[in-house]
Amino acid sequence: MFENLQEKLQTVFDGLSRRGRLSEDDVDKALRQVRLALLEADVNFKVAKDLIKRIRERAIGAEVTKSLTPAQQVIKIVNEELVQTLGEAAPLNLGGASPRVIMLVGLQGAGKTTLAAKLGLHLRRSGQRPLLVAADTRRPAAIEQLKVLAKQIDLPVYTEDPSVPPPTICANALKAAREGARSLVILDTAGRLHIDDQLMDELVQIKAKTNPQEILLVVDAMTGQDAVKVADGFNKQVDISGLILSKIDGDARGGAAISVRAVTGVPIKFLGTGEKLSELEVFYPDRLASRILGMGDMLTLIERAEADMDEEVALESVERLMEGKFNLEDFLKQLQQVKKMGPITKLLEMVPGMNQLAKEIEPGVAEKQMARTEAIINSMTTQERKYPKVLNSSRKRRIAAGSGSTVQEINQLLKQFREMQKMMRQLKNPRKRRGLMNMFGGMGGMG
Repeated sequence: MFENLQEKLQTVFDGLSRRGRLSEDDVDKALRQVRLALLEADVNFKVAKDLIKRIRERAIGAEVTKSLTPAQQVIKIVNEELVQTLGEAAPLNLGGASPRVIMLVGLQGAGKTTLAAKLGLHLRRSGQRPLLVAADTRRPAAIEQLKVLAKQIDLPVYTEDPSVPPPTICANALKAAREGARSLVILDTAGRLHIDDQLMDELVQIKAKTNPQEILLVVDAMTGQDAVKVADGFNKQVDISGLILSKIDGDARGGAAISVRAVTGVPIKFLGTGEKLSELEVFYPDRLASRILGMGDMLTLIERAEADMDEEVALESVERLMEGKFNLEDFLKQLQQVKKMGPITKLLEMVPGMNQLAKEIEPGVAEKQMARTEAIINSMTTQERKYPKVLNSSRKRRIAAGSGSTVQEINQLLKQFREMQKMMRQLKNPRKRRGLMNMFGGMGGMG
């Protein structure tokens, strides 16, 4: 989403880094380019103007001129002011008597129904017992869509005949949630192609009947500045408490994410980062700013690993690695764990210093390679996976035929596997392990 903005900002910062000291003219030239990059990314004009003004005030002051690394100090200032523009993190308000109510609103096509399921999964992982409510009786197949999504994640859905008014459905769902000991109710309300009185009247009635703790507006990030207008319109009518930006993995310029908080004053609470129901992230301004500036986001990467990877499998694999017992069967398990976390390029973008590498990898290439590796290992017998040394020429030819690969590719996989085993054996040496940890510690400070 922020690829073009990242590239342009990186070009500006690279230019600054080639200068030992920065004059006021150097700063002004750089900030003109930053301002242009923000406007091209569809950032609101007033927001971009205010952001540049704050950066300039700090960048031409003693804060930068007395710094030993002025270019890095400017980047630090840009990062801090970008975080300020994005606003503070705002956790969900889940206080009060059970069941708590979260009401999702938005225009048709913003992705409310999918977000209802994503939010349900996210909250169940944090210990809640959600009930999804199909209150969109106007859009054909909306109820069925929610049922299908809920079935994938094993969550209950409350439905009624589409002829029943949505405010009544929501009120009845609240009663059902109390009877079913559900701690949370998520209302998937109807949308329209545009804001109108009929839509708002219905939402106002639902709000009055259910008294939601949160009214979250789902906004399609790909609509750019229109997203800001939509947020402002809904906020004036139903007093929304937060925003969820959907489809931020799409081919959008990213301006909505930067502008919407500053223009409306409403905090962003979640980001929809992909099509999978697990691809919903809590919004942290500092992490998003770090991504925009191409500095990675290790905390989100770690959280995604904790959510998507099987802890028992991971720990078992680490133990086997350290004991020198790690085989191709273990390697296959780890490969399958990594696949759950999403596209490799997205993961690399979150690692400090790996942003450029992620851009150089053609989309889907890494996934194809992983699928090929998986096919090769799956074509082996249990004995061959556990004891790769038994793989002679005839066995390799059989595996190649069974996996649609070549003997050369099998040899390459085995070579990589042996190198990994060798590295793990070296880690058993305390001195080498300490040296590697120090190296990783140094990499952590690169951002």
